[in-house]
Amino acid sequence: MVSWIISRLVVLIFGTLYPAYSSYKAVKSKDVREYVKWMMYWIIFALFTTAEVITDIFLCWLPFYYELKIAFVVWLLSPYTKGSSVLYRKFVHPTLSSKEKDIDEYLSQAKDKSYDTLVHFGRKGLNVAATAAVMAAAKGQGVLSDRLRSFSMQDLSSFQTEDEPKSTSSITTQPASGQHRTRAVMRNKSETGYSKASS
Repeated sequence: MVSWIISRLVVLIFGTLYPAYSSYKAVKSKDVREYVKWMMYWIIFALFTTAEVITDIFLCWLPFYYELKIAFVVWLLSPYTKGSSVLYRKFVHPTLSSKEKDIDEYLSQAKDKSYDTLVHFGRKGLNVAATAAVMAAAKGQGVLSDRLRSFSMQDLSSFQTEDEPKSTSSITTQPASGQHRTRAVMRNKSETGYSKASS
């Protein structure tokens, strides 16, 4: 466990932070040789980090595994060994040069497929979201109308129970607007009855 922690700290400080600061200095000074040196380092370090994910799972039980990782990072950075330059020039550059067209073609296809996949899933996501919104609105409208219906029935029944002790007449138990409508209907009936009687 202690070896793992030390190895993580060495990789973080000497493998990532120090090279990042040195790369910043190279960009600031605009020194082409330093650019090339640190670009080679970052390419090798990216490959190391990718390999490390797999080797940490399968090879961590080997004795001195973490110590070897520390030694490898120091070897990559050392100005005496120039490990990253050696690995890049002898292995990485020739391999990438021979496979460059295939890699570019694969990346182009992957880019197109990922764009199509993104558009496809984006459309599906929008359809799902729209359907969910419509269903929620419909469900919410039904719940809202049920609530309003229950509130109106409650209000009428509570209004009737509040007014019952005051008067037993059905006209007085109705709300004011209902009383006006009832009076108008009664007035129309009486006028209709009066006109029939007079004719």
